[in-house]
Amino acid sequence: MTTETITMPTRTGWGQKSIMLALTIIPFVGFLAAVVLLWNLAVNWTDLILLGILYVLCGLGITVGFHRMLTHQAFEAVPPLKFLLLMFGSMAIQGAAITWAVDHRQHHAHSDKEGDPHSPHHGFGGGIGGQLRGLLHAHMGWMFVHPPAESRDRLGRDLVDDPMISFFDRTFLFWSVMSFVLPFGLGYALTGTWGGAFTGLLWGGLVRLFLNHHITWSVNSICHFFGRRPFAAYDQSTNNWLLAIPSLGEAWHHNHHVFPTSAFHGLSWRQVDISGWLIAGWEKLGLVRNVRRVSPEQMARKLARAQQAARHAET
Repeated sequence: MTTETITMPTRTGWGQKSIMLALTIIPFVGFLAAVVLLWNLAVNWTDLILLGILYVLCGLGITVGFHRMLTHQAFEAVPPLKFLLLMFGSMAIQGAAITWAVDHRQHHAHSDKEGDPHSPHHGFGGGIGGQLRGLLHAHMGWMFVHPPAESRDRLGRDLVDDPMISFFDRTFLFWSVMSFVLPFGLGYALTGTWGGAFTGLLWGGLVRLFLNHHITWSVNSICHFFGRRPFAAYDQSTNNWLLAIPSLGEAWHHNHHVFPTSAFHGLSWRQVDISGWLIAGWEKLGLVRNVRRVSPEQMARKLARAQQAARHAET
């Protein structure tokens, strides 16, 4: 992948800004409404089950589907599984499939340097104010100023040429609508009431979207600022164990930046990587193939390089 500097416009149209603002504010309002509902009337198990199941499914659509499968081609899935991963990744409403993958490839090509769409470190000045501006930009501000995947023909030609991926990229609006229709319909089917349909939409739709979004965005912000860095790397990516479970393994972000094509971000039994464990299980069932792994020799070389750099810094 090329690492040439990409000059990016600093402004986007009001249409994109309005959409991003709506996707940021409306789920938050839904979250607040859900809290009020829980505080006053409690919430039933149907709502919590819908929230949990759809959170995991849409989260896996991003972590396993859009990230490890599309962006980094860490494995190949059989068509039915590939379809489901692309469907739930689209329903996470974090951008169309090709746009999401190309933006992330651009992030890796310029990580924490000029051209990185969501680095918290580049161009925000020093001090606490600069750090806070950088974290806000990396968490969600970048979506208001970054043009949507303008280099998709250069960084995503393999994805554009894939019929199934292109289908989901074109039909992103449909799957975005289904992201709310599904919990509404399931809420009605499970309770037989319109009240159940509404709370299903609230918890399985808006609250789930709010949580999915902010956990993913936390990998962009927190996992480039707070955490451990055991390997030698050219950026500021970190591993953050607190986010490991809610991010389904994505918070072993430093590991991922050091070994970007690996299907597994957790590199030891202590590093909980739910997405990686699922990929390993699918491999045993024959549902995925060509699964990429990090060899012990690769890890040893990177660790030795980090130790050598630490000794050099001490002297």
